Amino acid sequence: MMDWLLEPFRHTFMQHAFIAIVLVGTICGVTGTFVTLRGLAFMGDALAHAIFPGVVIAYLLGGNFLIGALIAAILVSLGIGVISQSTRISGDTAIGVLFAGGFALGIALISMQRTYVRDLAAFLLGSILGVSRQDLYLTAGVGAVVLGVIALFRRELTIIAFDRTYAQALGLNLWLFDQLFLVLLSLAIVISLQTVGNILVLAMLVTPAATARLLTERLAIMVGLSALLGAASGIVGLYLSYHLGTASGASVVLVATVVFLLVFLFAPKTGLISVAISRRLHFPHPERDAFAERFAAARQRPAHPEAGAPSEALRQPAGRVPEAPDS
Repeated sequence: MMDWLLEPFRHTFMQHAFIAIVLVGTICGVTGTFVTLRGLAFMGDALAHAIFPGVVIAYLLGGNFLIGALIAAILVSLGIGVISQSTRISGDTAIGVLFAGGFALGIALISMQRTYVRDLAAFLLGSILGVSRQDLYLTAGVGAVVLGVIALFRRELTIIAFDRTYAQALGLNLWLFDQLFLVLLSLAIVISLQTVGNILVLAMLVTPAATARLLTERLAIMVGLSALLGAASGIVGLYLSYHLGTASGASVVLVATVVFLLVFLFAPKTGLISVAISRRLHFPHPERDAFAERFAAARQRPAHPEAGAPSEALRQPAGRVPEAPDS
């Protein structure tokens, strides 16, 4: 068993891969919590495709593709904010335009190269086993910036995520914080490209956060759980990829998906199966289930101000007609 666990660490490229996936899982887990709360899953997918031209240009110039992606991510985020200011263009429309246009531009540029099929596949599917020491430094640095800014503005980001009207009433600049969060989201996506690829990066943002959302209602715990689940899914996925010979990015995402499904079915308070079993243990008869629902509804919404308790009809056993009052 110990040999099975320690064997991957005998290779330098696997050591880099494990460090990278822990960093990416943690950063995406924290950022993904706010993505999930704000319903911006499509935004994450669109940004992942829209920054493609920056990656291609960096590749054509012989530079680090992460640097090119970072520049493109910031430009796309600001472009979405500027276009969405138009009263005739919504934010979703701006995202769709830049998403399609950016990805098409990247494909047009890279198709001019003879090896574009191989290079495009590496970008789309990830190449975590090729992470260098310089990539780790860049990932750690960018990740520290993302987590630091989120920690600094956690109050504002939380209020905006839950109630934009209340945030505006408090005097918060919604447009400014929206642009800030778009930039942070773009940075998180960029540092994830080499680990899981363009296609699967959305899963690292959404799946661990969605799993944590099923387990708790407290934001602080949700953020911690999401980061922990992202990092743990990455570690388990890399082990499976190494020993089974499967694609590393796909293995990581599949592990995260399996964890989500298990929590969705068996979470103590929200699991589909666990809740059904709990209800059956407490109310083993359908008639009692219906009675309990009627009883709770009567207590919450009394029929008239003097109705402090369930009506007489609800007190009668199932199948029994209430007796008429004496005249």
